Amino acid sequence: MRLQEFLAQKPLFYKTFDPLRMRKAYQKIAHRLALPPLVHIVGTNGKGSTGRFLAGALKEAGLRVGHYTSPHIYCFNERIWIDGREIDQNTLETLHQKLLGLLQEEAKGLSYFEYTTFLAALAFERVDIAIMEAGLGGEFDATSVFENILTLVTPIDYDHTDFLGEKIEQIAATKLRAVQKEALLAPQPHRAVYAVAQELGIDWRVAKGVQEAKKVCTEAKIPTLFAPNLALALNAAKRLGVKADPMAVVGYRMPARFERRGNIIFDVGHNPLSARAILQALEEKVVLVYNSYKDKEYEEVLKILRPKIKRVEVVPIDNERIVDPAKLFGTLDQLGIEARWFEGFAQERYLVYGSFSVVEEVGKWVLNSTNI
Repeated sequence: MRLQEFLAQKPLFYKTFDPLRMRKAYQKIAHRLALPPLVHIVGTNGKGSTGRFLAGALKEAGLRVGHYTSPHIYCFNERIWIDGREIDQNTLETLHQKLLGLLQEEAKGLSYFEYTTFLAALAFERVDIAIMEAGLGGEFDATSVFENILTLVTPIDYDHTDFLGEKIEQIAATKLRAVQKEALLAPQPHRAVYAVAQELGIDWRVAKGVQEAKKVCTEAKIPTLFAPNLALALNAAKRLGVKADPMAVVGYRMPARFERRGNIIFDVGHNPLSARAILQALEEKVVLVYNSYKDKEYEEVLKILRPKIKRVEVVPIDNERIVDPAKLFGTLDQLGIEARWFEGFAQERYLVYGSFSVVEEVGKWVLNSTNI
């Protein structure tokens, strides 16, 4: 069975979570894997950008680097980046067949993310160093089963509270318990995160140089919202013995992270922390092309963005996790925000935002638009 057919049988999200499933599978095949030194990234926002900046810094230093990120937007291959390129389909299929042979019956029970994490591990056997981003968690995340040399912690905020807890202390503890040796933390929006790190007794320090990183972003003509991610990546490179050129590193960008295409900005953010960063980065009012999963704080997100919203155009998405349209339109009405269904782009400024699903769904409109 080919990879896409195999993955199509697995739900993207499980209603119940077994924290031991990935560890048991890894114990079975660990002796067959030849993993390079790993850098692990946990946090709420900015994991993708931080990972890609660090991958760029290490690549510029002459190392062969792997970067595992999720989810993807248009193509599964986006998840596995090796030395500047997404993995090719033939290599993916070869690794898939090898992994099926290693895992045998255990392959069927693994979640979509767990299986793809093992694929990345196999893909990275010939790199000098690899960067692996956690999914929604930390301590029990599939990426946490592998031994790592350094953990990077991006800003931690409220998200996935049904899995991680309602309090910031609970969320931080779950993520920080993934630290194995030492951690570099981005400056945190909640001081409680530092208190939790102290209580857990981990070896940690806060990355420096955010103001310098802001200057680099300004010079590179990208929003300064990337400055904490860039600073964290540069601090990590230094900790790994690499002196990086910030202007070279900042050129390594992830798609759909405040990405401008003509009159449209694409961003896969979906929570209040990202909304606050987006609000500061927007220079003028925009038409917000939006939708949200029902478990997200969409009302708070819309409240934050309201000062920069001309109107909201809702993207129809067929997914059981998407909020009931009547509830979303009702919320928009209560907030006094004009709303309608999305039908395409015109000669206005747009922000496509809300999740990976929104960006993916709108992509087909982009390909056919003459206004970008």
